[in-house]
Amino acid sequence: MTSGSGPLSGFRIIELAGIGPAPFAGMMLADMGAEVIRVDRAQSVKGEVPNTPNWDVLQRGRRNIALDLKHADGVATLLELVAKADGLIEGFRPGVMERLGVGPDVCLARNPRLVFGRMTGWGQEGPYANAAGHDINYIALAGALAHFGRAGEAPVPPLNMVGDFGGGGMFLAFGMVCGLLETQRSGQGQVVDAAMVDGVAALMSMFWSFRKVGFFDETQRGTNLLDTGAHFYDVYECSDGGYVSLGSIEPQFYAELLRRTGLDADPEFAQQMNKEQWPRLKERLAEVIRTRTRDEWCAEMEYTDVCFAPVLTMTEAAAHPHNVARGTFIDVGGIQQPGPAPRFSRTVAHVDSPSAHPGQHSCDVLASFGFAPERIAELIASGAVAATDTPSK
Repeated sequence: MTSGSGPLSGFRIIELAGIGPAPFAGMMLADMGAEVIRVDRAQSVKGEVPNTPNWDVLQRGRRNIALDLKHADGVATLLELVAKADGLIEGFRPGVMERLGVGPDVCLARNPRLVFGRMTGWGQEGPYANAAGHDINYIALAGALAHFGRAGEAPVPPLNMVGDFGGGGMFLAFGMVCGLLETQRSGQGQVVDAAMVDGVAALMSMFWSFRKVGFFDETQRGTNLLDTGAHFYDVYECSDGGYVSLGSIEPQFYAELLRRTGLDADPEFAQQMNKEQWPRLKERLAEVIRTRTRDEWCAEMEYTDVCFAPVLTMTEAAAHPHNVARGTFIDVGGIQQPGPAPRFSRTVAHVDSPSAHPGQHSCDVLASFGFAPERIAELIASGAVAATDTPSK
């Protein structure tokens, strides 16, 4: 498998195996056509490759090589790969790569054009830098978690999408592309320090603006325009237990909401931006929405300017006509999953292959980097490389 036809076709990235945000960045780069080589631990190789693809969608679209980075030849092999790569991404705690002997100084000495991407929760320095953490902790310290939730209730973590993937993996992918672009001009590599706490803080930029002008009260969770405080921007339960989402902020969209719910003649609803009225108007609107099923509200509001959508499960989303028409969800190796995003008119992104198992392409990868069959066999025999494929003659 080689790089695809997407906008990053021709770039070669080495990805040190991890979980969550770094693999997500690797997936994004691979989806866009980069040749991404995932380096797993040799200890992860378990006999023959199963007949079914790896279930982890985040690992799709790249070849897999398994190395023992505690073995001198394993480290040497990785550095040979780095010498012929454009970038590297890793998601270890600060200092781990250095202790393995493959830190940025060593890698950039081997390949001065390398873009070395580092994904952590807290960043490479600072009081928290060496502490363990997860998405919930990073979004808490970044000043985001405090503002997810309803009035009078505790903050609610929005899955692990905001820290791991929004503020983490996507920012790492963005940083890598920025680094690769800059290297084309300067001829010099550099280190990308992508920290989830930084990325999440950046995602909150609009709310810092709102706070400055008094449009967002950070002390009152669930009472503001976009945090379920407003009656016209919330989720409502229908008579069948389903839910619909309403986002009728602009006056013309709000007018359409009132017309389709039969509340347009009610003078109380005329004062859309009167925050004192919002709790009462929310109760009344909730009563109206509970009079019909979700499908009935879809028939009334879908494809209109209400700013409406049904609240769908993953299975329902994959079957919805809009997503089907756009091909938003795809099947790769029998596993349903989201397709590449964003889309390009000429250099079309696509998924080259399902997720690989550890060591599935070890020999193939080494051969494509110029390793002789005899050398590959030696590396496998020494334990520096683990493989489930075999060297070509």
